[in-house]
Amino acid sequence: MEFTHLNSAGTAYMVDVTEKQPTVRTATAEGEVACSPEVMTALREGTVPKGDVLAVARIAGISAAKKVPELLPLAHTIGVHGCAVDLELADAHVKITATVRTADRTGVEMEALTAVNVAALALIDMVKGVDRSAFIRRCGIVAKSGGRSGDWSRTLSEA
Repeated sequence: MEFTHLNSAGTAYMVDVTEKQPTVRTATAEGEVACSPEVMTALREGTVPKGDVLAVARIAGISAAKKVPELLPLAHTIGVHGCAVDLELADAHVKITATVRTADRTGVEMEALTAVNVAALALIDMVKGVDRSAFIRRCGIVAKSGGRSGDWSRTLSEA
């Protein structure tokens, strides 16, 4: 196996994508925040004391997708041309889905994963006064398209 972020001396470096042509690329990640029945009821009724939890989580996720190069030292600075973060209330958890799009030289998988995770963290921050046991689980890429490796998808249950 060849490690793309190590040079021949074994030193980490940022892969040079200068010669690659920009193409349209999309990545979708999903994750869940497990919550108590009390929090799920408060989310459905809009009665969480800190306010509109889902709106705050959505905006936090979108904002985070644009900050990936600041967080991951070998990530390229790319244009995040579209980002949608959706939150869906299930029985005992909130499902978070983020889809990120670009027309650039490298993919947006890290941006999608970061959007989901930061949205999940924002959600936990908003509900922690009601439910200290809330936690993030089952986060991963579920689809990508574009680039040299083409299209790929799975469900989180396959992970």
